[in-house]
Parts: sequence; C-alpha cells; structure tokens
Amino acid sequence: MGSAWAKTVPSSTDFYELYQALIQAPVYHLVVEALLIIWIIKLIFTKKTPPKQTASELTEKEKEELVAEWIPEPLVPEVDPDHPALRAFQDNTVEGKIGKFVKKSGGKECLNAATFNFLGMVGKSSIEEAAVKSLRKYGVGSCGPRGFYGTVDVHLELEDRLAKFMQCEEAILYAYGFATVASAIPAYSKRGDIIFCDEGVNFAIQKGLSASRSSLRFFKHNDMNDLERLLQEQQAKDKLNPKKAKATRRFLVVEGLYTNYGDLCPLPQLIEFKYKYKVRLFVEESFSFGVLGATGKGISEHFGVNVSSYCK
Repeated sequence: MGSAWAKTVPSSTDFYELYQALIQAPVYHLVVEALLIIWIIKLIFTKKTPPKQTASELTEKEKEELVAEWIPEPLVPEVDPDHPALRAFQDNTVEGKIGKFVKKSGGKECLNAATFNFLGMVGKSSIEEAAVKSLRKYGVGSCGPRGFYGTVDVHLELEDRLAKFMQCEEAILYAYGFATVASAIPAYSKRGDIIFCDEGVNFAIQKGLSASRSSLRFFKHNDMNDLERLLQEQQAKDKLNPKKAKATRRFLVVEGLYTNYGDLCPLPQLIEFKYKYKVRLFVEESFSFGVLGATGKGISEHFGVNVSSYCK
C-alpha cells in the first residue's frame, strides 16, 4: 500500500517538466491565466452588495400636473336618504323597554325573538327592585373577576345557597355565564388529556375545549352508540399502554338542555358510561337550570338523579 501511495507523489522530474512548460509558454498565455486566477479570487472574497437604486425626483412641473389631476373623494360618500338600508333602520327602531314584546317606531308591537331573555328574568319587577337595593348598598364599578375587584358578602351567601339547593359540597360563582363554561373546562382538562364531547355543544363550550389543548373526540349529537364506540376504542388503547393510561385523564362534556337543538341529554346513560369507562362528566346547564325539574334543579331533577351520583 505504501509503494502505491509513493507512485502518486510527484517526482522532481515532474516538477522540472512543469517548469520547462511555463518557460516555453507564450507570455500572453501566462498573463491571461494570471488574470483569470485573480478574477476568481476576487469573486470568492468580494461581498455581494445590492445595486443602489437611484430614485428619480419629479420636477416642479410634474408635481403641479399631478396635483392638478388629483380629485379628492369624500371620506363618507353621499347616500340617498331613501336608501332601503336606511329605511330598514328607521322602520325597525325599538321604542320603550325591551321584553317579551317590543314596540317599533310607529307603535307596531312585535314578538322579540332576538334575545336570550326568553324566561323574562330581565324586566321582572321583583328582580329590578333587588337590583336597585344592591346598587344603593354596594354601588357600581368595573365588572371583573372577584380576585381583582374583591369578594362581597352576597357572593359568598349566593354560593352557599346554590350549594345547598343543588345538594352539593360547594358552588363557585362567576360574573359572566360564558366565562364560567369557557374557563371551567380548561381548569381541569390539560394538554395530554382526552375529552369526549357531543358535536352539537354551544360556542362557550367550544371555546373551553380549544383553551384546554386536550385531545378531542366528538360523537354524533345525543348518539350514545357512537359515544360508546369511542369509549371502547380508547379503552382498547389504554390496555396496550397502561402506564400512559394511568397518567391520562378522560372527560365527557355534554349539555343538559342543548342550546342549538333544544333537546335533552340522556343523563342516566351518561352516568352509566361515566363509571363503566372511568370518565369525568361535565354537564353544562345554562339553559336547563331553573327550567327542568319540579323545583328547577335542572337535568338531574328531571331524570330523578341525585347530583352527588355523578359529582364524584
């Protein structure tokens, strides 16, 4: 191997022949090769800079011509006072207090189908009187979390009364119903957890699901066969990886009375699945609380189920 390598090393004879070739080569040939070598070295080590763009300045005459040609337009274009869009607003202006029925301009009475106050709680005289008393005692201020703006005695009193009414250990009061749903779900379910959810849930639940960053499994609306299929698939996966299954929490999210459908969830069967497949059950009762059941306790009272049976 050493002799083979030695054959590749140029000998003194090779250097001598190269020297003779350089001496005998024409001068112009050497000059051209030297220039090419210098040019290649320059290309390698020279930094490329973008060509300078020289902006052509307008002459005074050109500027005057552009100004003369420019026609300004109004910020708000003129609108025909008889435009149908304007007439629609004028004819549909609500006059007076908004309730079950509203009066439009002209005195026409219409059924108010564009409100969530379908229970008539807003505008009820007893509630208005209680609100006035509360304002006189506590005043008004910025609306926000109790952690920022403080807890007053009526907060604690209402939580205590709600817990006793629902026959549960504790109750937490939020200032805004939408925030209750959207924050309660991510407060428990985190990244890596699994949530089985009805595909027909309301927007507040959807925001809570998104904020939780959990793995979502949607089943067809109120289809218990489809739900059990998903639960069985997850159960099979858990058996293949018991260690991961032990660290993964599973939740089931439904509505008591569905906002988008107006039907009820099959609570007894959901409770059965809760214990059979070891999932935690969320029942959102924004529209079923105070509506269903003999005393308004919601979906649990409607089906004759004790809240404590699925709040464990």
